[in-house]
Amino acid sequence: MNNTKKSLFTGSQGQSYLFPFILITSLFFLWGFAHSLLDVLNKHFQDSLHLTKAQSGAVQASAYGAYFLMAIPAGIIARKFGYKRGIIVGLILFALGAFWFVPAVSIDTFWAFLLGLLILFCGLTCLETVANPYTIVLGPPETSASRINLAQTFNAIGWILGPLVGSILIFGNESDKSIFELFTEALEKVFLGAADTVQTVANTVEEHTGNSALIPPYVSLGILVLLVLVLFLFTKLPEISSNDDAHRAEVDNTITNNKPLVKQKHFVMAVIAQLLYVAAQTGIGSFFINYTIEVKELQLNEMQGGLLLGMGGMALFAIGRFSGSFIMRKIKPGTLLGTFALINTLLMLFVTLNHNRFGVMALIASYLFMSIMFPSIFALGVKGLGEKTKTAASILVLTVVGGAIAPGLMGVIGAKSMNTGFIIPLICFLYISFFGYIGGRIKN
Repeated sequence: MNNTKKSLFTGSQGQSYLFPFILITSLFFLWGFAHSLLDVLNKHFQDSLHLTKAQSGAVQASAYGAYFLMAIPAGIIARKFGYKRGIIVGLILFALGAFWFVPAVSIDTFWAFLLGLLILFCGLTCLETVANPYTIVLGPPETSASRINLAQTFNAIGWILGPLVGSILIFGNESDKSIFELFTEALEKVFLGAADTVQTVANTVEEHTGNSALIPPYVSLGILVLLVLVLFLFTKLPEISSNDDAHRAEVDNTITNNKPLVKQKHFVMAVIAQLLYVAAQTGIGSFFINYTIEVKELQLNEMQGGLLLGMGGMALFAIGRFSGSFIMRKIKPGTLLGTFALINTLLMLFVTLNHNRFGVMALIASYLFMSIMFPSIFALGVKGLGEKTKTAASILVLTVVGGAIAPGLMGVIGAKSMNTGFIIPLICFLYISFFGYIGGRIKN
């Protein structure tokens, strides 16, 4: 165990970065929770505000559009004022956006909720711009991919709890069954085809789609963010200088750090891959519930769809994140990324051609293979960039704007039958597979 800690969290001068790493991972959890709540909001606003699938895509457009607006300013803050101040700015915006949901419920118009999401995700942009490269430099460069995957495991835990808490508080439980019983029932229907033998819970939209249901999860999230903010204000964090970043490039034995970013082939291809990955993950999450409840023979309600997403898909996502950090010690990150993306390409092909319980299984399984993609693409993209790492990180975070595009396209394509919309993530995973096998390699 001591050897593991030393290999992952010990600096070049023998200093321990374990506690700063633990503190930073709390940010990964928070933004995972906030991101996954969007998948519940998407279906919630379709009901409460009577939006079409394409219109509800504005939820993701507002949230992920914040990355387009804030990624470059966040990078400037990180470079000029350091990692810690970048984190503080991000947490303040995060809390403001969460608390804005209180007046937004009183205003009760779509734009008011979108404004809150825009502010909240501007904060997340700052956090992601800082936290991802920070985990990379909190230890030896040769274990950077393992370290960022380990940090992203806590992000995955947030992704699990988001749909779970959101489904309970926003959709509501109108039956006399417990959450566990509803989840078990959904699993039986999907994996055993037991729809005819299981009592279906009525889905009364009018009784659980009031926008006031949004206050408890977002106010609670805002309070938690404020507590984390206080902890960061009174904790001294090591500031990693550009010299440390340059040392990473030297140890990696690369000569790419003298070239401008636009001529770093592996970085440019990583930007495209990250854009497409976020588009794929966001699109799948946005319409997971729609796809599930549209399978008529299953007779699932919205809460059960949310439980399958949170306790099914996202649970596999967390398992993949945790195991990925260890698998990458045996298998090259690029090879693992290419293989997982190829598997997901085939799963999306099945989902597109089928709209049944087996398609739901494929959607759930896809989260296991998506798990290592974001941190792996990030680590491969910034590898060997030296003092350009912070700028590259802000650009890679900017690519999260892909999440603003995919849901709208999928909503239009899948307006009549949701399965056809999943052609979009299929195309995305196909390119990511190419990047993993070929595009992510650095040429000396």
